[in-house]
Amino acid sequence: MCLALPARVIALHEDHQATVDLGGVRRKVNVMLVDELQLDDYVLLHVGFAIAKLDPKEAQRTLELLAEATRLPTGLPDA
Repeated sequence: MCLALPARVIALHEDHQATVDLGGVRRKVNVMLVDELQLDDYVLLHVGFAIAKLDPKEAQRTLELLAEATRLPTGLPDA
């Protein structure tokens, strides 16, 4: 199973690198797979690589769903 998360681009660097923000966590990632990237774009982030640009509304909806999922109870019900 693969998981990719939306992250906002907060800085662009040389050598196909950018700094992204994901819920307050900032990380430098590789953006060579995404064309014409600009500050405040949202990207789909997978293992340190931006693999696609996202529509800001789609990114926000995905982040909301992830936040909701983290509030769900964990574990299996008692049998």
